[in-house]
Amino acid sequence: MADEMKESMMGALENVIDPELGVDIVNLGLVYDAELLEDGIGKVTMTLTSIGCPMGPQIVANVKQELMELPEIKDVEVDIVWNPPWSRDNMSRYAKMALGVR
Repeated sequence: MADEMKESMMGALENVIDPELGVDIVNLGLVYDAELLEDGIGKVTMTLTSIGCPMGPQIVANVKQELMELPEIKDVEVDIVWNPPWSRDNMSRYAKMALGVR
């Protein structure tokens, strides 16, 4: 069940597009973990492409909005971390192709 819920959460997070890059946060490799805690709280551990990312608040708001669509989730907690730092190596093949990154 936990694996199915994580898969559902990651699917919902694929709807969150980084406004600057035009690619979803999952394929960008920004999401490190997603889990449903016992009290119905969806917890997402993620990073941003840079510490001063001006789109950070919008991305976090979009994460909360998308996860609240799942019936099992009562509230959302987003934990922004900087370690490990994000790099292009985190991106999926799809994201690299979409952005023209090798």
